[in-house]
Amino acid sequence: MTPSRDISRLIEIMAQLRTPGTGCPWDLEQDFATIAPYTIEEAFEVAEAIARHDLEDLRDELGDLLLQVVFHSRIAEERGAFAFGDVVEAVTRKMIRRHPHVFADADGNIAPSHVEGVWDRIKAEEKAERAARRGAVEEPANSVLAGVKAGQPALSRAMELQRKASKVGFDWNDPREVLNKIREEADEIEAALERGDKTEMAEETGDLMFALVNLARHTGADPEMALRGTNAKFERRFAYIERALAARGQSPEAATLAEMDALWNEAKAAESAGTAR
Repeated sequence: MTPSRDISRLIEIMAQLRTPGTGCPWDLEQDFATIAPYTIEEAFEVAEAIARHDLEDLRDELGDLLLQVVFHSRIAEERGAFAFGDVVEAVTRKMIRRHPHVFADADGNIAPSHVEGVWDRIKAEEKAERAARRGAVEEPANSVLAGVKAGQPALSRAMELQRKASKVGFDWNDPREVLNKIREEADEIEAALERGDKTEMAEETGDLMFALVNLARHTGADPEMALRGTNAKFERRFAYIERALAARGQSPEAATLAEMDALWNEAKAAESAGTAR
């Protein structure tokens, strides 16, 4: 098959993958909900490629992200809701509408670029239209939390919600007070564990994570970057465990937790001494 730069070819490929009987079994099993986590993952991989300044990888990751849009659009088309072309039309219309200082209206007029509040006003109008279309209860126009996007990652949204509330004084003045809240939430998780209520445990865990984001905000840390750093640290230390076990002719599966924990502490000490490999 000859590669093509034409978006229509990608749309055709997705249609083939989703054709019952001749398509890909895995692709045919998917729906909006099962694909959504992959969409989020691909967006993060785009961000990571940008952080690494790897433009070649960025090209590939943008392609993967585009595939997610095509995938969702195909599922919607099969349900008679909309197709990829409708997605393009909607975002095109939105961009023109949001930039009246760049694009002429039906009468050929271009709004002055210095008009203040145009962007916010137009976005507010669009939000009201979406709420009306969904039959949703619109939040007050002057809500403190207005403008916090629902679709952003949970850590980022928690941070933004807290920042907005902080502006009107709904906040602690001392990080130690946040730390007390974290201890309180941990106690509530312990109580939920004793009751064996999984729903309550999940809710209390969410409360604890929200409090941890609050602590990160008060200490000037970015929770996403902090967690990424911890992930990288975990990978380094666990790799140390695997290497040490391999040198003994062991595998992690055959090792005891006590053995691995001791090697973890070795890795931690080696990092502190600057001798970790």
